[in-house]
This record gives sequence, structure tokens and C-alpha cells, in this order.
Amino acid sequence: MTDKLIRDPSALDAIAREGATRRGALKAFSATGVAGALLASAGFDPALAQELNASATPLRAAFSNAGLQATWCAQGKQAAEAWGKLMNVEITWFDGELSATKQRASIDNMASQQWDFVAIQSFGIGTLTDPVNRMIEAGTPVIAMDTLIAPPGTIDITTFIAPDNVMMGAVVTQQLMAAIGGKGNVVMTQGALGHSGAQGRAEGFKQVVANYPDVVVVDEQPADWDVTKVARIWDSVLTQTPDIAGAFFHNDDMALAAHNVMKAKGREGIVIGGVDAMPPAVNAVLDGVMLTTVRNPSSRIHGWSVAAGVAAVAAGGKDAAGIPVYILADGPVITAETAPGQLWLQKNFLM
Repeated sequence: MTDKLIRDPSALDAIAREGATRRGALKAFSATGVAGALLASAGFDPALAQELNASATPLRAAFSNAGLQATWCAQGKQAAEAWGKLMNVEITWFDGELSATKQRASIDNMASQQWDFVAIQSFGIGTLTDPVNRMIEAGTPVIAMDTLIAPPGTIDITTFIAPDNVMMGAVVTQQLMAAIGGKGNVVMTQGALGHSGAQGRAEGFKQVVANYPDVVVVDEQPADWDVTKVARIWDSVLTQTPDIAGAFFHNDDMALAAHNVMKAKGREGIVIGGVDAMPPAVNAVLDGVMLTTVRNPSSRIHGWSVAAGVAAVAAGGKDAAGIPVYILADGPVITAETAPGQLWLQKNFLM
């Protein structure tokens, strides 16, 4: 069935598309085998994929990620909704708005309602602990996406689905070091400092840079994933530092926003690397605007969260469902060879 899905990339689109005819929907479900083929193609163990099915009755789930202004988060919402249609789950979204305060208000609202399961990407560690604990105490499965909701072992979440952020920061930085010959001034523009993903990416960057004594890190300010803040930071950095060899950004939105500032100031020779591998950045790699990016698989993380929630509800809890406490959602480094495949996988909410 996985082969059928691969040969028919329109199958998932047919399922997700509003207004699909009954015949078209049934045809699409037949081609994909509902959840099993999709999960297998996305990297789940084949045996597990056979166990997971669409919910027999409609489920209500609440989702929140850091902020839909970020393209990674917006893509994740689309992916979760597409997987929700596959698995008979109605998803209600609570936007974090790239603000710990605003997301906390949204999650307080979420916790005041009843859900079959919830999935949350927290803007910062520990900012949502109280409302999340209220939902857990009420018996609601809670899935953490991409970043820790609270320090490990302090809350009883169903599972944590995330990439290896240290690895992502390290592999991009290593490519930057090779491109600049291991010397010169470099900049790291960070995400939100309270975000465990940003912390991991910074750690990976620093591990690699420590091996290059001729590299000087001239700026590592956080921009909180906000492209407006990035523009201000980079206007100042470029003014104060006439020679910058390379720059690492904790996500691609910030990398491309900084590139616009570089271009406006005639400083386009700076080697750029990012994280997320969203389509604009993948195309930027193909066009030579960015050296590289690495895929933080938004579709896997959000889609697998739907699958984990359905499994937990169907089995009566995470232990009965056999859901591990951590699920690695990995993604590749983007090169000219891997870029076209990545664009196709993202279009179909598979990576």
C-alpha cells in the first residue's frame, strides 16, 4: 500500500481537500489504506502502522504551536489538519502568536474545555505547566511537539515528538565552517532562548565552532523567531561589523529575513545556513542564496501527534497503547540532490 501512495501523490490531497466528492474520498482512502500506508511511508515501524487506524468515532483535539507567523508552524497546522481528516479527528487551533504570554492565555482557555487529546509546541519551557497539568489530571492525553513543555520527568505527558536539535545545529554549522575555510567572523541568530529546540541548536553550533580557533562569534542575539526583530538585529550587526564570513540562523524565516537586509546593504557575500528546510529555503539553496538548511520535519511532528493521540485514546492510555516517552522525528540536510524530494514530501505532508 505504501507503493500505491508513492505512485499517487494526489491521494493525500484528495483526502484533505474540502468539498471532495464521496466517490473521490473513498477512492483516495482505498489508495492509501487510510492511516497505515501514510504512517509507514512517513517512517513508522510497519507493525505499528498496521495497528494504527482512523478513530471509529469522531474525536476532538486541541493543538497549539509557537505562532502561525512562522512558516514552520503554519505548515504544521496544515499537516495536522490533513492527518486529522485521515484519522477522523476534528482539530481546533490555539495560536501561540510567538509570545509566551499570549500562548499561556490560549492554553488556559484550552484547559477550560474538554478534549479527547491535545498536542502543544510550547514557546518556552515551563510557561504552560499549570494548564497542561490540569488537562493531564483530567485524563486528557497531552503530546509535546518539537520543544519541551517542562523539564523532562516533571509532567506526565503522553509522548514528546521532536528532532535532534543538537545534531541539526551541528551539521549546518559544520557545512558553514567548511565553506568559510574555518576562519573569520560569524554570527548566530538564535530563536527564543526558553525554547528547548533553540537551546539544542545553539549547543550544536558551539560544539562545532569550538574546533575552529580562527573563528570569532561576533553576535549571538536571540530574535525569538520574529523576522522584524531579525531585521533590526542585522541592520545593527552589519553596521558594526564590516567583515562577516558566515551566519547560522535557528530557522529559515530568520535567515531569509537577514538576507534581505544583507542585500539592501550590499553584503550578499555572507555564507548563510538555517534550520527547518521550508520550501522558500529549499529553493534558496537551489538558487545559491543559502548554503544549506536541515529539515525539521513539521509534517511528521504534527501528523505523528495526531496518530499518537488517536492511539492513546483508542487504547485507553499511553501505556496500553505502547507509546514511548520520546519519538525522534528526524530530517535530512538539504542539498541540490535532496531538495526536489523534500519539496514533494512537504507538499503531501509526509516530512
